[in-house]
Amino acid sequence: MASGIALSKLRLGLALLVMLLGGAFVSVTPALADLRVCNQTADPVSIALGYRAERGWQSEGWWVAAPSQCATVYQGNLNSRFFYLFAADDIGGGAWDGNVYMCTRDDSFTIFGVEDCLARGYERTGFFEVDTQNKSDWTLQLTDPAASANSPGGTDADGPPDQPQPGIGADNPAPGDGGNPNPDATAPSGAGSNIDTD
Repeated sequence: MASGIALSKLRLGLALLVMLLGGAFVSVTPALADLRVCNQTADPVSIALGYRAERGWQSEGWWVAAPSQCATVYQGNLNSRFFYLFAADDIGGGAWDGNVYMCTRDDSFTIFGVEDCLARGYERTGFFEVDTQNKSDWTLQLTDPAASANSPGGTDADGPPDQPQPGIGADNPAPGDGGNPNPDATAPSGAGSNIDTD
């Protein structure tokens, strides 16, 4: 009888070992490849996204990022180097915007095409370009303009600036059109640079 108990304990031990090892292999997941926008401000921020999809230009919204939280605005491998964002401070007003115009509306939306926004019953909203440098995963930090003024050369997208950023603007357009739906538009001032989490 003692050998029966020992055999049962051995079987139980082996079963637990197999479950633990099997669970370790099952729980391994591939790294996420997403576009995230993190809100480093004191107020909630609403975010809209624009990008080139299979059917042409597409804009989507709204994601809300609470203070000190991130919103995943595009899930999966980033299929384009350039994405376009618009973000608005829901409490304090102000926006992170630019000169690349896409269609939006006040309610949740997915809109195909960037032409004739007003004639189609949408708003025409200026987005800023995000260069993901062909990475599969990208995170952008939105910060209060006052907070980032004390940190020179940061990697955050600052709020609407009082003055254009040096090196970006009408005299110095963004490199190439990046697939820009408005190729005559320039990169927005105050868009800053991005944080790559790859």
